Amino acid sequence: MTAKKVIAVCGKGGVGKTAYTSMLTRVLSDRVAKTGEKLLVVDADPALGLNYALGRSTEKTIGSVRDLILKTAEQGSRKEQAALADKVDYLVAGALDEGEKYSFLAMGRMDAIGCFCSINELLKGALDELSSSFDIILIDGEAGLEQINRQVVEHIDTLILVTDSSLRGMKTVQHISGLLKEGLIPDCKSVGVVFNRTQADVAPLMKFAKDLNIKVLGFVPYDKEVEAFDLEGKSLFDLPADNPALKAVAESFDKA
Repeated sequence: MTAKKVIAVCGKGGVGKTAYTSMLTRVLSDRVAKTGEKLLVVDADPALGLNYALGRSTEKTIGSVRDLILKTAEQGSRKEQAALADKVDYLVAGALDEGEKYSFLAMGRMDAIGCFCSINELLKGALDELSSSFDIILIDGEAGLEQINRQVVEHIDTLILVTDSSLRGMKTVQHISGLLKEGLIPDCKSVGVVFNRTQADVAPLMKFAKDLNIKVLGFVPYDKEVEAFDLEGKSLFDLPADNPALKAVAESFDKA
């Protein structure tokens, strides 16, 4: 994708990555409302959790567009195949959920990403064209960055690794940090870790980050209001402006 700024959020499932991205969506949407910039939020996690956390009901995904192209390529007539090739940009645009404060795009599940190269290139070209209309792209990714590398972007301006204090969550951060150092995932201009749902002494977390030589962007405290919103199915986008977790998310992004 091509945009002035690309931000990706990654982390192991269960650490609050999608909740963090939802709150960051709120922070960024408030800011672009003042600057006049355009924000695109991409759910690149096949689980589509961000869709629900933001209170959206989008059903169309890039995955469904790809499935349609595959079906036509395998079963359609030459005329149908030719006609569909000319509609790819239109179909991708149709998967875009345009809102007043931000636009939303769900990647969905695309299992055979390594196959059907011509189809993948068609989709990537259409996504590049679509994304060029936005100033900021915020991506909610999977635990690893491999899927982002293959499907969404070739470079990232800001990579935010989210974890809680669990060993598995921090091991995921360690794994991604290793991939970055080996050059196996997209180029990142800025990388940092955010510790989510913190309650106790953060000194061990600081030491963990120091040992990895990775920048600490901040600590998002455990928040009962966030938990209540989640349990009641309320959109985290609608949290009050003075919510402590929301404020901590804004502060962490400013350090990225």
